Amino acid sequence: MSMASVALSPISNDALTIRSFLLGQHGCLVDESIRIYLTVGGSVVPIRVLGSETVASVKLRIQNRKGFFIKNQKLVFDGRELARNNSRVWEYGLADGTVLHLVLRLSDLQAITVKTVCGKEFEFHVERSRNVGYLKKQIAEKGNDLLDLKDQELICDGEELQDQCQIKKYCRNNDSVIHLLVRKSAKVRAKPVDNDFELWILASDPNAKEANGEEKGVRRWEMQPDNPMGSLSKHICRDLILEPLTINPKIELPLVVRHLIRTTFSGLYGGNQPVRSSEGCGGAYFMFDSSGQEYISVFKPVDEEPMAMNNPNGLPESKDGEGLKKGTHVGEGAIREVAAYILDHPRTGPRSVYHANRGFSGVPPTTMVKCLHGSFHHPDGYDGSTENLKIGSLQMYMKNIGSCEEMGPSAFPIEEVHKISVLDIRLANADRHAGNILVNRDNDGQISLIPIDHGYCLPSKLEDCTFDWLYWPQARQPYSIETLEYIKSLDVEEDIKLLKLHGWELPPDCARLFRVSTMLLKKGAQRGLSPFAIGSMMCRETLKKESVIELIIQEAEEAMDSGSNGTTFLEAVASLMDRHLDELPSPNP
Repeated sequence: MSMASVALSPISNDALTIRSFLLGQHGCLVDESIRIYLTVGGSVVPIRVLGSETVASVKLRIQNRKGFFIKNQKLVFDGRELARNNSRVWEYGLADGTVLHLVLRLSDLQAITVKTVCGKEFEFHVERSRNVGYLKKQIAEKGNDLLDLKDQELICDGEELQDQCQIKKYCRNNDSVIHLLVRKSAKVRAKPVDNDFELWILASDPNAKEANGEEKGVRRWEMQPDNPMGSLSKHICRDLILEPLTINPKIELPLVVRHLIRTTFSGLYGGNQPVRSSEGCGGAYFMFDSSGQEYISVFKPVDEEPMAMNNPNGLPESKDGEGLKKGTHVGEGAIREVAAYILDHPRTGPRSVYHANRGFSGVPPTTMVKCLHGSFHHPDGYDGSTENLKIGSLQMYMKNIGSCEEMGPSAFPIEEVHKISVLDIRLANADRHAGNILVNRDNDGQISLIPIDHGYCLPSKLEDCTFDWLYWPQARQPYSIETLEYIKSLDVEEDIKLLKLHGWELPPDCARLFRVSTMLLKKGAQRGLSPFAIGSMMCRETLKKESVIELIIQEAEEAMDSGSNGTTFLEAVASLMDRHLDELPSPNP
C-alpha cells in the first residue's frame, strides 16, 4: 500500500454542503455552519460543516462524493492531524474560512502476470508511479528470452507511449482498460492487485535475447575494502552517495545494518531509482536491491518530513517548529525512528555488532544515513552537488501480507499484540494506528506483527498519544510471564545513556516523560494489569479530556516547590501513580 495526493476537481460551493443547522427539541436553531476550504493536490474545494460535526462525518461526506474511503483519508489543520474521528470539528479549532489539507492513501502496486505465446508465465510488480521505460525493462529482465528491450514499442490508442510517461497517466480511471501494443507476437497481460484495470501487451519476437553490456552513461564507483571485522566504508560515485551518518565513532554498526546500507547502494548503483511512497504525510522512498525486483529498504529524509521545508505533499511549513503531533519537532522524525530500534532490546542479551538479535517488539533495523540521488524531492532543482545531499533514516523493508488496518484483529496472536503494546506504552507513541503495524505469515502459517513508523515516539507531551490496539480483544488479556520478565528488566536511565552514546541526547521534557511512561508500564505490569488498563491511563478518551497520567503529572508539578529537582518530581509522580493504581479493581478478583 502507498499514499497518493489526489487532486479533486473544483466543484460548486454547495456541492459538499450539509444542513447548515441542527434542530433542538422545539425546532430552534442550535448550531450554525462554518465554511472551510479543503485543499487536495492543488485543488481547493469549499465545504460547509457544523462545529458539532465529527471528523468521521466530514470524511464520510468526502467518501460519498469522491469515493475516497474514510480510512484512506488524513486531514491536517494548522499543522495538526485530525486523528480522532469521534472528536467534534470545533475541538480542533476549525473556524469560518480556515484551510484543511487532505492527503489520501491509495494503492499504487500492480501485480503483473506476463504470458507468452509459448505458454511461459512471468510475474512481477509495478507501481503506477513507474514510467513506461521501467515497464519495458521489467518485461525484458523477467523474461530474458521473451523480449529485447530495444525492440519494444508500446502503443496506446494508436499513439506510441513515451518511456518517461508514468503508468498512472494511462490508468487514471479505476475501470479503464489499456491496450499496449509492441511489434510482433507474445501476449502480456497485467492483472492489478485491486482489479483497477487490465493491461494487455502484444510483444515482439519471443526468442529475442536481452542485450548484454554496460549501459551508456553508467559511472564507475569505488568502495574501500572492508576491514576483517566488516566495518562499512562509504559508497560513492559521481552523482550517488550513500553512507552512514556517524555521530559517535566508538559505536560500530551491527552487521545487519552494514549489509542494509551495502545492498541499498548496490540497488541505486544498478540504476534502480527510489520510488516515493505516498504513505503518510512526509517523503518516504522505497529502495530496491541490485536486481530491481525486491524492495530492500525505506529512506525518509528529514527535510521532507510533514511540515518540513521540502515536504513533497504540500503541507505548510511549521510556524513554531512543532511537528504534526504535539510534543515533537519537525526534523526529528528520523532520529526517533532510529531510537525505537536502539531501544527495542532483544529478549536475552544485548544487541551487538556481531549478533544483531531481533528486538522484543520487532522494530526493523534502522540507521541514520546521508544519501545523494536525483529521484528525491528537490523543489529548488537538482545539480548533483553535495548541497542536494539528504540526511534521514534508512530502515529495512519488511516483507508482509498487508497491515493490521486491512484485516480484523481476531487472527493476531496475543503475544504479538502484547509486544507492540510494551513498545508503545514505554515510548509514549503518539502515532500508533493499525496502518503502521505490518502483518507477516511464515511458511508454517504463523502470524507475526511488525511495528513501523516511529517518528512520533518519545514526545514531550501526551496530548496526541493514541494506540489502536487498545480496543483489540488481546489488549484485555494479562501479560505472560515472559513478557513480565522483559518489562522488569527495562532500565530507563540506561536507555537514556544509550541514546546519548548513539548521538541523541534526549531533550529534558522528552526524557522526563520517558521516565514516567516506563514507570507506569513497570508498575502496571507488576500489579498484573492488562495492556488495556495501562494504555487507557495514557490515552485521552476525547480530544479535550486529559488522560489519567496527564492529571498525575499536573498534580505532581503543582505539589513541587520552586527549588525541587527532577528526582523530587519523579518521587511525587510515583506516589500519585501508586495511589491511583491501588484504587483500580484487582485484575484477579
